[in-house]
Amino acid sequence: MRILLVHNYYQQPGGEDLVYADEARLLAAHGHDVIRYEVHNDSVGQVNKLLLASRTVWSQKTYRRMQDVIRRERPDLVHFHNTLPLVSPSAYHSAAHGGVPVVQTVHNYRLVCPNGLLFRDGAPCEDCVGRRFGWPGILHACYRNSRAASATVATMTAVHHVLGTWTRYVTLYIALTNFAKERLLQGGIPPDRVVVKPNFVDPDPGIGAGDGGYALFVGRLTPEKGIRTLLAAWKMPGTLPPLRIVGDGPLAGEVAEAASGSSGTIEWLGTKTTPEVHTLMAGAMCLVCPSEWYETFGRVVIEAFAAGTPVIGSSLGAIAELVRSGETGLLFEPGSPEKLAVAVRDLAQDTEGLERMRRACRQEFVDRFTADRNYTALVQTYRLAIERHHPVTS
Repeated sequence: MRILLVHNYYQQPGGEDLVYADEARLLAAHGHDVIRYEVHNDSVGQVNKLLLASRTVWSQKTYRRMQDVIRRERPDLVHFHNTLPLVSPSAYHSAAHGGVPVVQTVHNYRLVCPNGLLFRDGAPCEDCVGRRFGWPGILHACYRNSRAASATVATMTAVHHVLGTWTRYVTLYIALTNFAKERLLQGGIPPDRVVVKPNFVDPDPGIGAGDGGYALFVGRLTPEKGIRTLLAAWKMPGTLPPLRIVGDGPLAGEVAEAASGSSGTIEWLGTKTTPEVHTLMAGAMCLVCPSEWYETFGRVVIEAFAAGTPVIGSSLGAIAELVRSGETGLLFEPGSPEKLAVAVRDLAQDTEGLERMRRACRQEFVDRFTADRNYTALVQTYRLAIERHHPVTS
């Protein structure tokens, strides 16, 4: 199969970039012809703001380039990951007019929320879900703390609702969880256009010993990741295992301050490579995911499962869907340091339960999140898209 992969890289590398690279590598390893169309947001600063806004809604440059690529490479299918802002939805039209099925992996909530997070003022927000035009997101300057930038994204979504882009020009959407699928349906995407396929971890890091005696956090140090709840939990009365924090971000100063005043109970390790993270997960008693927004997936969760490491996570979004409380970890009330501290303490004191969870986590990974499982599901999705594709004539 000849597959054209399309991705707009972010300035700050993130999970979407990793998934794109992993799936490209997986497809190539199974003998598929992989063609890449890539742009990078490093070039955003070279574009006039008004021109950038118009290109976000419709990029004629991308439309023509994609037409040329499709005409030259003759792919069987085009699989999009991120299109914001430089690719733009005009690329879907190029593919559809070229007679090629379109698959779009939904890595965030951009179709129903201007900032893509469903998060505002420290809490989940669904004010724009179900609206063709996300005016609340503009009012609250949800994207980049800018009403102008928010208006650009909201306009892009609304214009392509009117053009029928989301329902006529995209053959299938891949949602990473059922939770994300439901939000797409609320946004007007037909149920038969959405399949659920989770991410995967490859290479398999293997099960660890889990004998390090510490809890681990891995992720961006941002408010929506629950960093303040995490730090507050380790200040609660009572003994908790040492906490190791991996990552960087806007709240790095607060993390550094908490670590310096913790007498060694909190250690900030900064940014680590993927192999280093896997080593830390292999030794951890548990991974802590205190997110206060609706994670679309949570790659670190399945990395922990691969290592046999239980996850203590907040009970919302993808985390609540991935973690089976009492089996592969524990769930707690989001934003509650007290409930988080209790969950960590309960797990640390339940030696038999911890071992049982470790086995269940590893089995969950083997059953659902390996490269082989993902490849089978991905190819099935491609075949379904090809089967259902109907040429667009206008």
